[in-house]
Order: sequence, then structure tokens, then C-alpha cells
Amino acid sequence: MKKLQEFSKQYQEEMNWQIKTDDYERTKSSLLNNYMLLTTEVAEIAEELRKAFNLTNTMINDGMPEDQAFEIAKASIKKELGKEFADCLAYITKFANYFEIDLEESFYLKMEEVQNRKNKDVAIVKK
Repeated sequence: MKKLQEFSKQYQEEMNWQIKTDDYERTKSSLLNNYMLLTTEVAEIAEELRKAFNLTNTMINDGMPEDQAFEIAKASIKKELGKEFADCLAYITKFANYFEIDLEESFYLKMEEVQNRKNKDVAIVKK
């Protein structure tokens, strides 16, 4: 993850896409703009999922077994879904770099915190 963050930092500097830091108002505006761009990319993930579910339902309605239909639909969105995840990751690394956050360290610390929660979600087990 450190290599990814470093690549992201250099890439964003080369493209002049880094968060602007001239003054507070410009920084605030840049952070908000990048946040809006991130949420747009997250919405595009939802759009890819919607495409997969619609395709799955169409194939099921045409008589294909559910599992087979969903596997075909997942394969049909894989490339575009990967691009949308990459877009999200680019914005996330931009924020992390700006705030000088080591994403890898933060990830593992958060997963440990979740694992140790007392109020864990309980899954329903189908019988």
C-alpha cells in the first residue's frame, strides 16, 4: 500500500491534481471538490452493480438458472467495476496523502478494532 500511495502522490503532482494548499479557502474548496468526485465514483460502482442485477434478472426471466445468470452478469461488469474501484482508490489515496495517513497501517488497525467489538452484527443463518 505504501508503494501505491507514493505512486498516487507522484502521479497527482505530475497531473497537477493534488489537493490545493495555497490558503484555507482554496484547500477547503479542493477537499470538498475531491470528496464530491469520490462520491461520484462510488455511485458509479452502484451503477455497475445495477447493470449486473438487471442482466441477471433478464437471463433468469429467459429461463437461465439464477447462479449461472449471476456469474455471467458478474463477468460482464468486472472490467468496468475494476476501473471504478481504481477511481475510488485514487481519491482515497489522495486524501490519505494530504492528511499524511498510512492507509495500510490504518486498515489493519481498523480491522482489529472491528474484530474486537462487543456489539458485532449477527448474521442470520438459513436452516
